[in-house]
Amino acid sequence: MNLNNEIKQLIIDCLDLEDVSIDDIQTDAPLFGEGLGLDSIDALELGLAIKKKFDVKIEANSDATKAHFHSVASLARFIESQRP
Repeated sequence: MNLNNEIKQLIIDCLDLEDVSIDDIQTDAPLFGEGLGLDSIDALELGLAIKKKFDVKIEANSDATKAHFHSVASLARFIESQRP
């Protein structure tokens, strides 16, 4: 499974999105607002899940972090940049 699909599956699993499949989540679509429609609680849960699964450090309340969480693609780029 590629990193984008791993992230999509993590979003589905950690947020209990029962009616959503990997194919329903567009890689470049916004995760919040008009895109997938996630909210700030979802962001916290997703952030914790990403930290745990991919062992990356995420700074709370930073503009860079908000940018990383824009889409699946931006999350994948962030995770790749944190890997040794």
